[in-house]
Amino acid sequence: MSVVIIGGHDRMVCQYKKICQSYQCKAKVFTQMPNKLRDQIGSPDLIVLFTNTVSHKMIRCALAEAEKNQVDVIRSHTSSGNALIGILEQKMIAL
Repeated sequence: MSVVIIGGHDRMVCQYKKICQSYQCKAKVFTQMPNKLRDQIGSPDLIVLFTNTVSHKMIRCALAEAEKNQVDVIRSHTSSGNALIGILEQKMIAL
């Protein structure tokens, strides 16, 4: 399963990737707005939005791509590692 994480803290990027790896997921993490974010998102299985630490522009871009590619989006106001673990566990149970 592939996961794109939008938002979060810069210092947590490695932890986000390790957490996803422990659930056999490939992860892309965007904590800052890169050039051409739309092209870099691709078509993952899941988009996680950490809404407390992300710009409105990034959210709009991610939601547009999710709608275009019919990707599940989960929003979390908390950008902690435990929040990501909860999201991935919830998603794995649903599969």
